[in-house]
Amino acid sequence: MSSWILDDVRMLRYMRPRHLVRPPLGGHDVHMIGGTPVIRTPDQRIRVFVSSTLRELAEERAAARRAIEALRLAPVLFELGARPHPPRALYRSYLEQSDVFVGIYADSYGWVAPEEEVSGLEDEYNLAPASMPKLIYIKASDARDERLAALIGRIQSDDTAAYLPFHTADELEARLGDDLATLMAERFEQSRSPGGDGDDEPHAGALVSRVPVPYTTTIGRQGDVAAVVQMLTHGGDRLVSLIGPGGIGKSRLAIEVALAAAHEFPDGVYFVALENVLEPALLLPTIAYSLGIRDNGEAAIEERISRALEGRRVLIALDNFEQIVEAAPVLVRLYTVAPLASFLVTSRVVLRIRGERVYDVQALTTPADGAPATLERAERSSACALFVDRAQAAAPAFALTEANAGAVMDICRRLQGLPLAIELAAAKVRMLSPHAIAERLERSLPLLTAAVRDMPERHRTMRATLEWSVSLLPPAHRALLEDLGVFAERFTLEGVEALEPGRAWEGGAIEGLAALVDSSLVTQTDLDGRSVLSLLAIVREYALGRLKERGEADLVRAAHADYYRDLVVRLAPQLRGPGQAQAVAELGLQLANLRAAVRHLVHIDRLDDAGDFAWALLIYWWIMGLFAGVRVWMLELLGKEQPITQHTRAVAWFFSLWGQLWQRPAQEVVAGLGEVTRLFSESGDEDAAAMAFAARATARVQLPDPDIDRAESELNEAVERLHAVGNPWGEAITRVSLGRVAWLRGSIDDALAHLERATAIAQEGGDLFTRSIAGNQKGRLLIVQGSIDEAERVFVRTLLDSLRLRHEEGAAYGLEGLCAVAGARGEPRLAGALSAAATAIRHRVGVFDVEAFTVHSLSLDAARATAPQLVAEGEALGEGLTLAEAVALALPEPERTRAAEVLAHW
Repeated sequence: MSSWILDDVRMLRYMRPRHLVRPPLGGHDVHMIGGTPVIRTPDQRIRVFVSSTLRELAEERAAARRAIEALRLAPVLFELGARPHPPRALYRSYLEQSDVFVGIYADSYGWVAPEEEVSGLEDEYNLAPASMPKLIYIKASDARDERLAALIGRIQSDDTAAYLPFHTADELEARLGDDLATLMAERFEQSRSPGGDGDDEPHAGALVSRVPVPYTTTIGRQGDVAAVVQMLTHGGDRLVSLIGPGGIGKSRLAIEVALAAAHEFPDGVYFVALENVLEPALLLPTIAYSLGIRDNGEAAIEERISRALEGRRVLIALDNFEQIVEAAPVLVRLYTVAPLASFLVTSRVVLRIRGERVYDVQALTTPADGAPATLERAERSSACALFVDRAQAAAPAFALTEANAGAVMDICRRLQGLPLAIELAAAKVRMLSPHAIAERLERSLPLLTAAVRDMPERHRTMRATLEWSVSLLPPAHRALLEDLGVFAERFTLEGVEALEPGRAWEGGAIEGLAALVDSSLVTQTDLDGRSVLSLLAIVREYALGRLKERGEADLVRAAHADYYRDLVVRLAPQLRGPGQAQAVAELGLQLANLRAAVRHLVHIDRLDDAGDFAWALLIYWWIMGLFAGVRVWMLELLGKEQPITQHTRAVAWFFSLWGQLWQRPAQEVVAGLGEVTRLFSESGDEDAAAMAFAARATARVQLPDPDIDRAESELNEAVERLHAVGNPWGEAITRVSLGRVAWLRGSIDDALAHLERATAIAQEGGDLFTRSIAGNQKGRLLIVQGSIDEAERVFVRTLLDSLRLRHEEGAAYGLEGLCAVAGARGEPRLAGALSAAATAIRHRVGVFDVEAFTVHSLSLDAARATAPQLVAEGEALGEGLTLAEAVALALPEPERTRAAEVLAHW
């Protein structure tokens, strides 16, 4: 670590090239690429858009994904793109967010939809910006479509594209990997050119990753956005509720307000989706998760949140609050203990709590009844403007004219200016003219709204529009939409296909999803380089309601739970070994549906399956700090009047007692964990029994009057039991507890011996989590002993391990350890910067156990005593560093580059 880095933080802003000159790729005979690609900062991922037909090139698409992910880049495979009705606006947004275009072509040109001139395959190539590097791979063929041959001929004359032939998927994987590596190396080299420091680029903050980015234009809300921002920033309102019926645009307005108000909240803007949170007790855990706070049970989650928000001016948007409105008083407690935090809530009902300021979200403006049907009047209506914009996304040739203005005005009036209803109607212009849509609405809406007279008027209109939109689908697609109601937040094509056997839409998942995307009933987006699908909350509510009416909700819930149970069975063993980081990342992408699966199993009284599901993910809940949510479901399970096995009862009690072990240690907790141990043993699960036995021993250490001797004896016995059953993860984490006990006794040598053994076991098994925990504790003892060089090696490794697991709390420990190293080496500015950066992380994630678990403060105090000004300069710098910048500052080469590669996944 060199202190010169402190002199110019701009050196930490990675790779911002001004241009790229492209030589032949990977030694192949290819054309040149020009353009102006932008290199991401280390906390973003370079995205590679892959365009190809689906079924024809399924093997090649899988090979492309492997090649891209092997380089730690993000593949963007638009699974529904090359199909009859391409959602042009959607994959345009995919392309706009990508950095490299990869085209893979074989025989098929793809189907040209009615009213379209080209297939989705060619349209994707046409929409790719000229400045984007394009890598084209052409499979050898003797039977290629004429139109595809013509497209390839055009590509061969395009000097912005590189192209080459291939024969097999394996050959494609190798060539694509080589070519991307060469391209990335050239971009890195170009970033070193003079003048490339990127001063004009905005500071990479947390906003982009936390607030959803709209994939379509927001229309007619400028006044609303300005008014709500004014209320939050200058009106003295700490809690503003956006109130209105489903489909009126509350969520979109909240997103736009969050984006517009970001500069007024320098400490962060957070967007918390609550649409799949059905239990009021999960409000705080969900907010904590969105803030980056992990609930490992060691402190009350409300206390961690309040401390994380202390002194920070943040805006927290809580979307779809109506289903847990009874939890609203919790917000009063939060904004009382965090006086600088503001809250923006969307809800169909008023929260009715102290401090709430209600903003009624109105529909878009529609032409007055009886107004002449003129083009000018239609153009003045925001509702008509929205219809035109969404209609052009579905059918690019659509235009508002004098001939159709009256029909468009009529549609918007009938739909009362409800944005979602208008979008659903506009999506039909691919099949129907505005006049035909207006006629069908005139016939259908009165009949449909009559059936739901007990709802408020706009609720009736929205429900009726959904019914009408769905009624235009064939029966199989309607059935598919209803089945999708069991998914939470987002889901994948593979998840949908798992529900397929025996359903009315069996064999037609891709085609059905394509139709639902075209109808604006399903949304397709990109997440971490993967194509994911989702339903708006009101559409999911409608779908699940229809599924319940058919009496099939529990059946489909069971299929959903079985798919995610199988996923857990496949991934859970990897949590104990070399695949830990990958398993954590994959489970994180599926977290909403993992939670839904547990909820489904409890709801349909498959309680033993729910217990097995929860226990299989023990390590994941631990690493990610998600114990609070699991405790809610386990308490619900215990409250059911259904028989359960001893094993399930033990699992539920274990999770119920875990938080008490740390927060309210008492003999009752020790006794309870003893009973859990007995139940596990009697059920034949000695592995789980040994884990519970270790937890009981740890509980003894936590008692107000700890029984150290007995705790040490039981921890040693637990280590032997865990070793005997072949659980190295449990053995290593228990040896960490033994190290802590030895430290409490004042025996540093014994503590080091336990921690070194824990590290060795974890390292042998590929367990990053335990290796980082043991390493941080070992590093602190080495600092006390004065073994500075060895301590540095340990903290560098633990920092990298924590980054691989996206574990910010562990990263803070690693930075503090390296702060202690810098202080011991006489680098006061660096020590100050790393301390401040770690403190900022701790503050943000609500961890305040510095006194108990860190020793860097001693080195920092010593540095401050000899060079107070230099420490202060470092602290001023460290307070403003991003995680990526702090890590780059802390690490020597080549670890700095390795960390940047890891952070590219965040």
